[in-house]
Amino acid sequence: MTTVLSRPRAARFATFMFFGLNGFAMGMWVVHIPNVERATGISHSTLGALLLVLGGAAFLGMQVAGPLVDRLGQRRLVPAAGILLGLAVCLPGFADSWWALGLALIGFGFGNGAIDVGMNAHAVVVERAYPRPIMAAFHAMWSIGGAIAAVIGAATLGAGVPTGVTLTGTGLVCVLLSLVSARFLMEPAASGAAATVASADDDDTADEPAARRRTPGRTVWLLGLLALALMLSEGVANDWAALHMEKVLGTSASTAALAYGAFAVAMTTGRFLTDRVAAWAGPAAIVRYGAVLAAVGLTVAAAAPWVPVSLVGWALFGLGLSGGVPQLFTAAGNLDTRASGALMARVVGLGYVGLLAGPALIGGLTHWMPLNVAFAVPVVLCVLAALFAGVLSPKPEPVEQPVG
Repeated sequence: MTTVLSRPRAARFATFMFFGLNGFAMGMWVVHIPNVERATGISHSTLGALLLVLGGAAFLGMQVAGPLVDRLGQRRLVPAAGILLGLAVCLPGFADSWWALGLALIGFGFGNGAIDVGMNAHAVVVERAYPRPIMAAFHAMWSIGGAIAAVIGAATLGAGVPTGVTLTGTGLVCVLLSLVSARFLMEPAASGAAATVASADDDDTADEPAARRRTPGRTVWLLGLLALALMLSEGVANDWAALHMEKVLGTSASTAALAYGAFAVAMTTGRFLTDRVAAWAGPAAIVRYGAVLAAVGLTVAAAAPWVPVSLVGWALFGLGLSGGVPQLFTAAGNLDTRASGALMARVVGLGYVGLLAGPALIGGLTHWMPLNVAFAVPVVLCVLAALFAGVLSPKPEPVEQPVG
């Protein structure tokens, strides 16, 4: 029994490491963006275009990594993606022109997209070996990695450490953690009783007609659209929470930063709590009631005339969004164990599109309406997510009635 349980526990810890190193690498890049912009001598508009290149490369990395996870397995793909990310995160620190930075961001984005899909696919495999949900805690670890990066990045920037040195150190940490954690990863066939059942089902269905074994396309696209809606809402908070406090409520920059802080702390805390609630209430309830809470929270934040009330709204928004996306990723990975990576890539990819599109969409709307009014878009998307959350509820098998 000890041997059976020890491997899933070790794999769970390794998955924590990969989520953490991904958040750490992204966080270290974000805090050094101003330094990189100055070193390359590019304008804000050029930087914005290059960040879109980063996003496009990440999306491409997701779509390439998805099928490769199914073909090569998590134990090969995830560490390889982690090493690629570690090598690529060093490059922006040495860029001295717009084109050099663009090439660096293509590599960095591709590595980030690849590890995003790979580690989420592996998290689904590990979760199958557990008697309760554990996915949300992995996503919380990503946030913890980003918070650690903010602290370390602030310290190195304050000490005047060159950007290239800091990002190289970041890359070495990612490579080292990837190599150390690789041996503890699991493949679907080794993921305990759940994988054994899945293998038996595969054998039983090997002779079924192709039409009956077809990938569940409609469901995966619904999951992807839900991920897009929730992650678009998350992207709005990332880029516009502080600006809302400063521009609409007239606070200082330091006070405005508390808005995103309230959102981020509530989201991280919620993700550590979500798994226990999901074990009791089910994934559909997490998405449904979480989306409703998020809609209420953002409405309060946008409409509140007082800073304390608005901060409460941003915290409720983060708490509501905290558990939904992990449930969607788990559902995608379990739709078909033979194509888990490819299905995950679709849902993660659509969610990533929402994360990138949300801030830009709100920015465009502010040309015609006040910022707090533009927040109606993510509120409506959260309501729609609540209405369609039933896609996560398992459908009961039809019972054949006896003739006569």
